[in-house]
Amino acid sequence: MKKTIITVVGKDTVGIIAKVCTYLAENHVNILDISQTIVQGFFNMMMVVDVSAMEKQHSEMADDLERIGQGIGVIIKCQKEEIFDQMHRI
Repeated sequence: MKKTIITVVGKDTVGIIAKVCTYLAENHVNILDISQTIVQGFFNMMMVVDVSAMEKQHSEMADDLERIGQGIGVIIKCQKEEIFDQMHRI
């Protein structure tokens, strides 16, 4: 299994989860875990996904999701699990 961490942050609006999840489903990316909160109108979501079946390169998915985020007014970032683990190591 190849895991990627996806974060979405920005002002809350209708359809954020739907747009991200639709893209992931269309690209054969399985959502393993998802957490989202809205605090004083600001949306924050973190997803752990399995990209094993995805045909695109990781960088292409990251660019696509960044563009989707720009279109809906949020910031979407993707990091491979091993990089995320190294960055958040204590």
